[in-house]
Amino acid sequence: MALRRKEKRTEQSKLDATPPWETRRSHENALTTGPYDVADTPADDVERLDLGALRVPVEAGLEIRVEVNETGQVVGVTMLNPNGQMQLGVFAAPRKDGIWDEIRAEIKASISTQGGTVSEQDGEFGAELVGRLPVPGGLTPVRFLGVDGPRWFVRAMLAGAPAAEEDEAKPFLDAFRGLVVVRGSDPLPVREPVPLQLPKEAAEQLAAAAEAAEPQDG
Repeated sequence: MALRRKEKRTEQSKLDATPPWETRRSHENALTTGPYDVADTPADDVERLDLGALRVPVEAGLEIRVEVNETGQVVGVTMLNPNGQMQLGVFAAPRKDGIWDEIRAEIKASISTQGGTVSEQDGEFGAELVGRLPVPGGLTPVRFLGVDGPRWFVRAMLAGAPAAEEDEAKPFLDAFRGLVVVRGSDPLPVREPVPLQLPKEAAEQLAAAAEAAEPQDG
């Protein structure tokens, strides 16, 4: 696991009206085949990196890169290999209504504004977006996946070859399918990132490195 510092970015909108003591699953929430709510965690042998709100499968050939801000708060998770990457995010959502439809429309508008191309298609996880984003020197393939869960929404953006070629996408899709979301019971604004955290050992190493880097008096 690699660590990278990054400034924290948050987005707030309307409040999640679910009181913090409401933790029961609604019978209307159908069981999924992944990504999973923690209540549906499969009894499998998959090794997962515990980042608090997200438990990320450790896939062969994929590096997990965790970005942290100055206080050590995790603000980004990326899985990558030499051919491309997949950025992951988990956000608060209303108790009953999903937000993926709304977010897809916003992504489409954003890509079009940037001069890219985008279209919608049906995939394993439902509606998804595929397109190309402008980058220095041309356009790069991108693919957006989204899944609405019980009071959470998880999103992935694939970039590079994994966004355009199914063979290249497979390990990333396997990892996305194996995600476990631990939403918690705290009320959060809709679309607010659900707080992530480093595993204890990594957090201790980061704290020790920061302490060693501080200038010594005298």
